[in-house]
Amino acid sequence: MKGKSVGFIGGGRVASILLGGWAKAGVWPEKVVVSDPNDQVLARLKERYPQIETVGGDNTQPAAQDMVFFGVHPPMAAEVLGQVAPVLRPDAILISLAPKWSIAKISVALGGFSRIVRMIPNAPSIIGAGYNPVAFGAGLSEAERTGSLECFKLWGKSPEVAEEKLELYALLTAMGPTYFWYQFYELLGVIQGAGMPDAEAFEGLKNMLCGALQVMEKSGLDAAQVMYLVPVKPLAEFEAGLTEGYRTKLPALLEKIRP
Repeated sequence: MKGKSVGFIGGGRVASILLGGWAKAGVWPEKVVVSDPNDQVLARLKERYPQIETVGGDNTQPAAQDMVFFGVHPPMAAEVLGQVAPVLRPDAILISLAPKWSIAKISVALGGFSRIVRMIPNAPSIIGAGYNPVAFGAGLSEAERTGSLECFKLWGKSPEVAEEKLELYALLTAMGPTYFWYQFYELLGVIQGAGMPDAEAFEGLKNMLCGALQVMEKSGLDAAQVMYLVPVKPLAEFEAGLTEGYRTKLPALLEKIRP
């Protein structure tokens, strides 16, 4: 990251997560420029990371940096890509953080610019524990791909995957925490409210989750056999509603975000 300038087009949650990962790692680019049409969003980001430059809704300034992170919602992507195409440096790398827009489609919108990476960001990147799958455009050399992955490593793991899998990862790794964090906090609240100290309750939760995942991975049991291991299921009556959500809402969302 040394000597590199970085631009963020979009200063919302994802920008805050990625900047937080750099801050946690103690590694910071030479320059960070962030645009967003919402002044309050930029003010919050600037308060948290005072070393950044904020430029309001002027997307051309972050687009003129060495690495350009494109965090615009898909419906606005065409308009914003058209704005920034003339100012992208020929040797810049554009990293798209959004689903739906393929590398090929982004390249067309940028007039043939092909130095493109697509990444599906994951919230634990804020502490360097992320899982951020990436796919590379044809315009990047092997050395540039390796260099990009070294930069991304500050956020956690960044496996290179086939581009057509990225939307699947959006449902699995990007949105996955939202399916469970609420339940984790509710469970902790019940246990802590009944008298267990916070640190002890969290330690129990953490080890339970790690062990449960290891059983799924290493036991050799199928799903029914794993779930049979615990005879008491206090929330069994609510499982049908959750199952319906997984089997209807998530496939519908996947179809919506696919290119």
